[in-house]
Amino acid sequence: MKIYNDLKLHLNTYRTLLGEKKVYEIIDKKESQFVIYQNNEPTFFVDLYDLSVESNSMMNSLVLCAKRTIPEVLELINRKNNIQLSVPKISRFGIHKKIKSEIVEVNLSYLPENWLDYSL
Repeated sequence: MKIYNDLKLHLNTYRTLLGEKKVYEIIDKKESQFVIYQNNEPTFFVDLYDLSVESNSMMNSLVLCAKRTIPEVLELINRKNNIQLSVPKISRFGIHKKIKSEIVEVNLSYLPENWLDYSL
């Protein structure tokens, strides 16, 4: 499995109505970039416009070409492969306050190509 080494992310802590929540966010994020969580842990990195990576190309097709959102595609992948992928939301109610932020380096994988069957 290919790995995106030493990706620098903000680890932000937010206070929400449901308590504190830690969220990894991409520094200088582009609209095409996502940190994908598996079982509530940051595990994968997707850049829909980095077509040099096959899994990114496949996600580009599943999201942009099929006119789906990332959460919709992740839900299809989850059902098909019996896994739990998500893009974190800070608050369902839109009420949150950032209380802490630090820069951390993490190693994230690209999504496995066998999960991204075009028949989704």
